Amino acid sequence: MFFGPVVALSFLTKAMPQISVIVCTHNPRPDYFERTVDGLRRQTLLKSEWELLVVDSASTKHLADALDLSWHPHGRHVREDSKGKMAAILRGINEACGELLVFVDDDNVLDATYLQCALAISGGHVYLVVFGAGKIHPEFEVPPPSELVRRSFLLALRNVPSALWSNNLEDFRCYPWGAGMCVTRGVADLYQRLVEKLSVNPIIGPQAERLFRGDDDLFSWAAVLSGRGFGLFPELQITHLISAKRLSRSHLLRLIHDHSFSHGVLTCLLGLTQPRRINVVRYVRLILHGIKNGQFSARCQWAASQGEDSAARFTAKNQLRPIDLSHLAPG
Repeated sequence: MFFGPVVALSFLTKAMPQISVIVCTHNPRPDYFERTVDGLRRQTLLKSEWELLVVDSASTKHLADALDLSWHPHGRHVREDSKGKMAAILRGINEACGELLVFVDDDNVLDATYLQCALAISGGHVYLVVFGAGKIHPEFEVPPPSELVRRSFLLALRNVPSALWSNNLEDFRCYPWGAGMCVTRGVADLYQRLVEKLSVNPIIGPQAERLFRGDDDLFSWAAVLSGRGFGLFPELQITHLISAKRLSRSHLLRLIHDHSFSHGVLTCLLGLTQPRRINVVRYVRLILHGIKNGQFSARCQWAASQGEDSAARFTAKNQLRPIDLSHLAPG
């Protein structure tokens, strides 16, 4: 049967997946990763509507040898030999063919309706180019310490009752996190250019040698730079599998420090705020905070202050100045 050019083009367009699911992973824990893949297998959205990319970020053993993706018609492995999550993210963006990209970590289990809801949200909220899960529920391997339960944000957990969105970079409550983050193709391309512009070795960029925690926030900044917004939706739900080692106080304190350091460097480069050094006044306030709120709370505050102090030292040593990003914005 002969198809005219218009009919053939229409057929090919319909055959292209609308969503690209990008799973970035490095030496994943097998039982958790199996849960992640099973959650994707159970999606209610037809598999013909989305593709699955597993980006193996320099794992010791190639995941393609162990993980069978033949159950998915658009499933494939991508090997990225450069270490670091940002390198995996950039590789996933380059490999993906969908107009909506959904990033999934190897300890996330998406609700069965996640992709179907994401597609509906994208079509109904065209002014939002970055959005994510409003409900991220924990599944703990061991019971967490009581002081960590009160600080669920440290574990990337949230529970928003209704949709939130913004185009204000200081509206941090609306920032989507990496787990289940949905990004349009246009802002993903802008994110790549933004990363290239902001790359300051050894902190930012795919070849970063030091732990960098700003990958997720950069998507929201790219959204604002594009003239659009970012947001959260409670119908997008995820179960976050949390291992025992991630519940240690030392791990969480390091996480707080690294987030504070990365945020300080980025806000300097973007011309928002300058990171502050620890002075006598701040030190006294930290002591008083500890007396009032307890030792662990004081250690959290101290870790954040040390991270910001490290950022201030780094920006001064490298003479970092705000970068002109005006040429990246749409004309």
